[in-house]
Amino acid sequence: MTTTPTRHTGLRLAAGVLTGTLALYIALVALGNITDFGTNQQFVRHVLAMDTTFKDEDLMWRAVTSTALQDTAYVLIIVWETVAALVLVLGTWLWARRDHDRARRISTYGLLMLLLLFGAGFIAIGGEWFAMWQSKTWNGLDAATRIFLLAGVALVVNQLPDGRRDAI
Repeated sequence: MTTTPTRHTGLRLAAGVLTGTLALYIALVALGNITDFGTNQQFVRHVLAMDTTFKDEDLMWRAVTSTALQDTAYVLIIVWETVAALVLVLGTWLWARRDHDRARRISTYGLLMLLLLFGAGFIAIGGEWFAMWQSKTWNGLDAATRIFLLAGVALVVNQLPDGRRDAI
């Protein structure tokens, strides 16, 4: 029996592919941070210490110079990345199984986790509170902005109505 795909199949496919792409990305980021702990550990330490910023006296009180607190923040970032990866992998799997309602819900959770990490964590807190934008060496704003925007696009695509009568 031949079935004609609905006009919404492409939308669901796009949602699944975007979710899967971000799942792969954040899984690789988490794996890299776990297997090469020291590289991004230095990034987090320098951003929190604000040691490569303009060293404005009005801002330097924000600096976190305790390596224990810096490393705790880094471990929490890795845990968040790992959980987000697992949630997005589950969302991707649900899209592949055509369990669209659960796929949309689970993918939304994972994408919101990425928006929080890269938007609130890296862009707002790292970029503004710890003045990462001032550093020529330890500035991750471009990368954070790319992932924030991609996750935002994926979230919008995931939330588009699929034309079913029972959809809200």
